[in-house]
Parts: sequence; structure tokens; C-alpha cells
Amino acid sequence: MYVGRPLLILLAYDVAVMLAYQLLHWRWLAVPDLPVALYGSAIGVILGFRNNSCYSRWWEGRTLWGAIVNNSRSWARQVTTVMRPVAEAEAGELKTMQQQMVNHQIAFVHALRLHLRRLAPWEELQPFLSDADLNALRSQQNVPLALQQQMGMMLRECQSKGWIDLAQWRAMDGTLDDLADAQGGTERIKVTPMPKQYDYFPQLFVHIYCLVLPLAMVSSLQWLTPLGSTLVGFIFLALDKIGRDLENPFDNGVYDVPMTSICKTIELNLRQMLGETVVTAPEKLVGDVLW
Repeated sequence: MYVGRPLLILLAYDVAVMLAYQLLHWRWLAVPDLPVALYGSAIGVILGFRNNSCYSRWWEGRTLWGAIVNNSRSWARQVTTVMRPVAEAEAGELKTMQQQMVNHQIAFVHALRLHLRRLAPWEELQPFLSDADLNALRSQQNVPLALQQQMGMMLRECQSKGWIDLAQWRAMDGTLDDLADAQGGTERIKVTPMPKQYDYFPQLFVHIYCLVLPLAMVSSLQWLTPLGSTLVGFIFLALDKIGRDLENPFDNGVYDVPMTSICKTIELNLRQMLGETVVTAPEKLVGDVLW
């Protein structure tokens, strides 16, 4: 959260009002009867309501990614423990299929993260998909959805080969449904911004309040007007900025839901479930920010 520039502008304005009143004797500047306490209470309620709405969007995004973590682990567990070869000769083919299905899930979470941040996914997906799979995805508008379709087709192939029965197929397909629901929820947040009224009017009210505040204080505080007015203005500017920082949780900014860290955790867990010993290290803080 950064409010340095508007705070400096506010401080300069407060100093100008104070100097004009004290040195130039512009007594007409003082409007002590303005009910700034009442205005401040009303604006505080508006900002509090808006910030609650913004935090709800951020927390829903984090909850949806928590569901993706849980369902990714469930998918890998089902793939590695439920599926069984019909004959011993199919063991190698089944193991290859299990690796592909788990790798597709890892690719799915990375693709969803980059899809929400509107970044190209191809470099991130390359370690988990074959060249043929990558080429098939390049023409897709929604890469995570296309990966889910490929996973569904692999699941159907496993059922047709007898590696899972119908009840097991339904359970695993239900896991894919839950992943699709979580993806849809994140996309809904991404493409549905806060209403313009929530964005424009609270900021307008805060700026108007900061303009009239020193006019109401200068006759009583005099030389201390910048101290009192700037301090109160800082509180309102900070509250406004907090809401703006949280309202877009998938915006590739420092206040994002830490999707990179979540995806690395999923990748680490799923690769270990495949029996791999050399895996990706968890994401670390970069400049006190967990991406």
C-alpha cells in the first residue's frame, strides 16, 4: 500500500491553508462550523463497507485456490491408488498413464494461474506436457479448460481399459467437476470488476473531505493545522487504498492471492505422490512478497 504522493500533496495543501490564514490573515478561509466529524463518520462507513466487499473478493479467491489445492491432491491420490492394471503386462502402460494424468493436473494449476494473470503459459507447461499436447493447446483460448478436457478423455480411456470401474470413474470425474467449479469461480472474480460507483464515489468523497478538513481546523489549530489535518487525511487515504489493493486478487500485483506459491506447493505434493525424489523447492519471499 503506497499513499506517499497523495499524502505529500495533502500536506502541501494543509501548509498552504495554514500559512494563508496565519501570515496573510485570510480569515475567510476558516469555516469552523463545517460538521467534519459527521462527514468523517459517513465516509468511514462507506469506506468500511467498500473495503469489506473488496476483502470478500480477495478471500473468496483464496478460498477457491484452497479448493484447487485439495482437489489436486485428491486427484493425484485417486490416480495413484485407485487405478489397477487388468494384467501384469499393462503395469508399465498404466504407470505412464498415471504420470501423464498427474502431470496434466500440475500443468492445469500453472495454466490457470497464468490464465488469470493474463500471461503466456507455454514455458511453465513445457516440463509437464509432451510437444504434441503443447501444440494442441496453442490454439485454445482457455488453456486450463482444454487441459481438463484432456484429463477427462484420459479418465475415459482408463475406464474403457478396465483400470477403474464405473463407480471409481464417477468419483474421479466428480473431482474434475470440483476443479472446474473452482476455475469458474476464479474466472468470475477476474472478469467481474467492482462496480464503478464503488470505485469512483468513495475516492471522490475522501478527496473532498481532505480539502475541507483544514478549512474547518485552521481557526482552532492554527500553526498545528497540517499536523491534525494531514494525520486524519492519511487515515482516510489509507483506507481507500487498502480497498483498491484488495479488489483484484488475480491482477499480477503484490497484493494478489499468492498463486505462484500455491502452484509450487501443489507441484511439490503431486510429484512426491508420484514417487519423485527431486522436486521443485517451495516458493520463497521476494522483497517480502509471496507471489
